[in-house]
Amino acid sequence: MKLAGTVEFRNIETGVWVLAGDDGKTYLLAGGDRKIKKSGARIEAEGDVDEETLTFAMVGPRFVVKTYRFVG
Repeated sequence: MKLAGTVEFRNIETGVWVLAGDDGKTYLLAGGDRKIKKSGARIEAEGDVDEETLTFAMVGPRFVVKTYRFVG
């Protein structure tokens, strides 16, 4: 699945990184590398949405990033 949006840090528990998707949904970021963790960065990413796994953050489904790139 391809998603685009803005990377954000949410101060929940120990802190989580999310993708505020252009589709209006919020995804918990998983995978990628630490360079993806830039609050406010716009990215396009390919990966898999995991609707089954429960997380402590409860910000939305996990998005397991396979590849990404920063965009304008």
